[in-house]
Amino acid sequence: MGNDIDYLAQLQDYYAEHRTLPSYALIAQLLGFKSKNAVTTLVAKLKLQGFLDSAPDKRLKPGARFFERPIAESSVRAGLPSAVADNKHDTISIDEYLVERPSKTMLITVKGDSMIDAGILPDDVVIVEKRQLANVGDLVVAIVDNEFTLKTLGKEKGEFVLYPANQAYPTIRPKGQLEIFGVVVGQFRKY
Repeated sequence: MGNDIDYLAQLQDYYAEHRTLPSYALIAQLLGFKSKNAVTTLVAKLKLQGFLDSAPDKRLKPGARFFERPIAESSVRAGLPSAVADNKHDTISIDEYLVERPSKTMLITVKGDSMIDAGILPDDVVIVEKRQLANVGDLVVAIVDNEFTLKTLGKEKGEFVLYPANQAYPTIRPKGQLEIFGVVVGQFRKY
């Protein structure tokens, strides 16, 4: 399977660039195969392992495992350096890890710096599960007085409030209605 993983990686890179998988003929060209039979064998192996699948029109499409990414055996310290181990054991699909309910999940780009002390920076993307109920302490996207905001849900004197994570901003005590749009379940940023 060693070479197959390299071939899969090339197909993943192709998909990332073109948002489609190549034809069998193009796979042969991309991977340097001399025969269509070699491509058919590789595709069959990758289908059996769940990396590739066939669309109703018989064209190739990503399989359930296509978007899995390897998890390194060792973690990385944010403090003092540690020994490196490049052994890859498990894999994870980012979607499966971060998105529990796809039909209820949205990605929202953060604007502003009111949550920087919670590690949420401007232009980060938060993964929000749309739901109207949240617990005190949850990071929520709320609608307050007809405006969206990202804050931590709190409670003072029996009333819900929204706490920023930046001392430059005040606690929001809604004058009118406070509605929970969704709960933040993850975030990411591109460097």
